[in-house]
Amino acid sequence: MTVIKKKRGLTLVQKRSVSGLLFISPFVLGFLIYYVRSIIMTLNFAFSDTIDLATGGYTTDFAGLKYFNQAFTEHASFRQILTQSLGDMIIDVPLILFFSLFMALMLNQKFRGRTLARAIFFLPVLWNSAAVLSALETAQSMMLGGGNTVSPIVVETMGSGGGVNVEYYIDLLGEAFPTGLLDYIVGAVGRISNIVGSSGVQIVIFLAALQSISPALYEVAKIEGATSYETFWKVTFPMVSPLLLTNMVYTVVDSFITSSVLDLSYSTVFTENNYSLGAVFSLVSMVCVCGILLIAGGWVSKRTFYQN
Repeated sequence: MTVIKKKRGLTLVQKRSVSGLLFISPFVLGFLIYYVRSIIMTLNFAFSDTIDLATGGYTTDFAGLKYFNQAFTEHASFRQILTQSLGDMIIDVPLILFFSLFMALMLNQKFRGRTLARAIFFLPVLWNSAAVLSALETAQSMMLGGGNTVSPIVVETMGSGGGVNVEYYIDLLGEAFPTGLLDYIVGAVGRISNIVGSSGVQIVIFLAALQSISPALYEVAKIEGATSYETFWKVTFPMVSPLLLTNMVYTVVDSFITSSVLDLSYSTVFTENNYSLGAVFSLVSMVCVCGILLIAGGWVSKRTFYQN
């Protein structure tokens, strides 16, 4: 009697794991080759006195927590800028995610000019590039004749009582909403330009998630008599929740890249030639952002629905 030996192969779960590892391998290699080296250099600068040499190099002498103490106790504006940047990030990220999901739902509907509308919402991503921003600033300067002033007549007209009395409506809403919630709403309205300009990539990601949902799920929900509200919370939102985590991480990192802390770190290093203090600014802000990502990512991932 012959015994047939079955060939051992990878299971479906193992194959998916291998595919996932191959997919992220370029990022892992780039992280190990470039980013880890940069982090080590930043740590070296943050804990050392940096001395420039006439030959173009530098030497470092261990200084302990000297520059951390200088950043938090002696520097005039670091703590204020760090607190403001983190506060803006905590406020902007939920607003950007909500706006992106809302616009993705709107743009996923069938209507005339849908492709043009999608392109318009993605244009801010292109406008934020350095080359386009430089060209727009140059064009604005040329149109204004090299000046950036507003006509006194326009200012007088705007302040002559013909505009909307915003304070009246804020006081009116203050009677119905708690002070903290009202401040958040007013801050959101004031940030609407930044929110729209920072939502292009997130809208595209949510659109891809919405278009990947099987129409059969909506047909079943309709047959069962579910309302549009129930369909959203029972079908749409759970199916796009994995991309919600992706968008949250992207938005936090994007906010960190454009924060005032990095501008302060850049000017400290390349304008004041203080490598150690600039490295401390960058390192502290990175640790804060990583902490926010761990807390928010852990909270969102526990509530994320993954379809098997």
